[in-house]
Amino acid sequence: MQSGSQLSTSIDATVPTAARMYDYYLGGKDNYAADRAAVEELDKVVPSTRALALNNRRFLRRVVRTLAAEYGVRQFLDHGSGLPTQDNVHQVAQGVDPAARVVYVDNDPMVLVHGRALLDQNEQTAVIQADLRDTDGILSHPDTARLIDFSQPVAALFVSVLHCIPDSDTDGPRAVARRVAERLVPGSFMVMCQLVSEDPRVRDFVTGFMDRTTQGHWGRVRQEKDVAELFDGLDVLEPGLVEVSTWRPDTEVAPRQLTHEWIEFGGVGRIR
Repeated sequence: MQSGSQLSTSIDATVPTAARMYDYYLGGKDNYAADRAAVEELDKVVPSTRALALNNRRFLRRVVRTLAAEYGVRQFLDHGSGLPTQDNVHQVAQGVDPAARVVYVDNDPMVLVHGRALLDQNEQTAVIQADLRDTDGILSHPDTARLIDFSQPVAALFVSVLHCIPDSDTDGPRAVARRVAERLVPGSFMVMCQLVSEDPRVRDFVTGFMDRTTQGHWGRVRQEKDVAELFDGLDVLEPGLVEVSTWRPDTEVAPRQLTHEWIEFGGVGRIR
C-alpha cells in the first residue's frame, strides 16, 4: 500500500487513469488522448459504459441528497472522488445545509490540482491526495481532522472505486470497508458500489484490459455476491443492494441502465 508521502505528484499524460477516463465518459475536459483511446477500446467490448458512468453519477447525487435531507448527515468522506464535475458531493450536501462538510480523497495528482482550485473559497470542503486504502492516514489528515467530527455520524462514500483495489486480506475492499466502518459511530453510513458482471468473459477482459492500460492501478470486476459481502453487519437501506440506476430514482422515467454486460451494483448501509 502506498502512503500519502509515496504517491506521485506528477501527471503522466501517456498513461490512462480511471479518474480521467471517467471524466471523459461524463463529458469533462480534464483528460488526455491516452484516456480517450482507452475508452474507445473499452467500448468495443462493453459499449454500455458511458450510460453506466452517467447513471453512477446520478446515483451519487441521489444518495448524498437523501442522506443529507432525510437522515440529517452533515459530514461526507468521499473516497476515490475523481475529478470535479457538475453537482459534486459538496454542492449537493450544501444545497441541503450550507454547513455540511466534505473531504474528498483521491490518489490522482490531477484531482488534487483541479479540486483545490475549485474549492479554494469553500472552507467547509477539502481535497486530499491519499491511497484510499490508507485509512489511518486519511482519517488523521489535518484537513480531515479540521472538518470531520468522528463523534457524530459520517457518510463514507466508496462510489465506483472499489474495483480499483486488488483483492487482499489486509488491503482489499472488505478490509478497507471494515477498517473505515469500525472508526465511525453508530448512525453513520457506508455507501459502496462497484462494477460487477456475472459473465466471466466480461470480468476477465475488463480486468485484464484495465490492469494493462492503467499499469497495475486496478483491482478487478467482481460479482454481486462479492459486493454483498461488503455490507455484512450493516443495516442496508431500502431498496437493498441493486443496480444503481434503480436506487430510489427521482421519477418513474429516470434513466435506467438498459444493457447489462456489466453494471454498477451496490447500495447504502447504516452502521449499528
